[in-house]
Amino acid sequence: MTSPSSARLPPALWALMVGNFVIGTGVMAVAGTLNDISASLNVSIPQAGQLLTAGAVLMGLGAPLLAGVVAGWDRRRLLAISLLWYGVMHIVCALAPNYPSLLPLRVITMISPAIFTPQAAACVGLLVKPDQRGRAITFVFLGWSVASVMGMPLSAWLGGLFGWRTVLALVGVVGIGVSAWIWRAMPNGVRPASLSGHDWRRALGSPPLMMVVGVTLLMSFGQFTLFAYFAPYFVRVLGLSNEALSLMFLWFGAFGLLGNVVMTRHIDRLGPDRAAAIALSGMVLSLALWPLGMQNVWMQALVLVPWALGCFSCNSAQQARLVHMAPALAPASVALNTSAIYGGQALGAALGGVLIAQGHLLKLYQVSLVLMLGSLGLSLWAALVQKRSPMPA
Repeated sequence: MTSPSSARLPPALWALMVGNFVIGTGVMAVAGTLNDISASLNVSIPQAGQLLTAGAVLMGLGAPLLAGVVAGWDRRRLLAISLLWYGVMHIVCALAPNYPSLLPLRVITMISPAIFTPQAAACVGLLVKPDQRGRAITFVFLGWSVASVMGMPLSAWLGGLFGWRTVLALVGVVGIGVSAWIWRAMPNGVRPASLSGHDWRRALGSPPLMMVVGVTLLMSFGQFTLFAYFAPYFVRVLGLSNEALSLMFLWFGAFGLLGNVVMTRHIDRLGPDRAAAIALSGMVLSLALWPLGMQNVWMQALVLVPWALGCFSCNSAQQARLVHMAPALAPASVALNTSAIYGGQALGAALGGVLIAQGHLLKLYQVSLVLMLGSLGLSLWAALVQKRSPMPA
């Protein structure tokens, strides 16, 4: 007899997972083609990196603000329309004639991730039984891991062959197709309970919830200080060709996918707190060992493995952690957590760009390590506070 926890997940979750794949691919396509964007638009690497920063700022600010705006929307319509917008705007970005026009277009495009990712996670609880919630949330976020396996390496490879415009256009076409799939797969009438101002105050006033959101902010900040500049870093330090760079991204993404698959299967047994701590520890280990990879491609690939295993699985664990702590406040806490992800990306891309402009490309990992240690410490503290503090009903 099949246990509830091992029962098949609803077909709609597959569409949401692939939707997150498109979202993740579009977000990371700029990082994968950063060298080509810099060269073709005649701007510096730090300037090209501002596309990451500006888009992440919009996503970070937009996730909680837009959560209130779209609170009463049917999720079938909301998620399909947001992904349709994402696809169309990527095609428009691919046609941008220069950097000054591309930058605002990129910012407008990022309205969709600010809506899609948190709202997809927030409605999962209405599509599955309570004992499947952790597995379902991590499954939906598997799309981001798949994007790292396929999206980012393909972006780097295709960008080297055909240019970044082709990459963005392809993301746009796929986004439009997946929006139609979501429209067909999602049931009507999925509307998470609207949150009042009182609900938002309860979420913001909960120390355990806000500490977990802080963990995500520091984790994303620490990662993107270096991760956003993987392409120029590996080219300069290791002299990788376009094909070798794509393979390095593929290697990273494959272990990222593996980490999320393992997390999906074991998070309900481990518990979200312990699962997040394990994932964070892996990323700290990679950054602590980072100097070992500076002279050797194979050693660099090995050093990347713990980071990759923890990277996307930690995002999934953090989302499940918040939903588990206060299910009724999930629309607010997940939106705030998504804001923290993108806010950390903006801070990391901005700080990394400043450090590169000052000639400190080789020191990015040191800053990342300090931030990741802070994230791990805060995560362990948050788990202790959660045990002592009553959660919102």
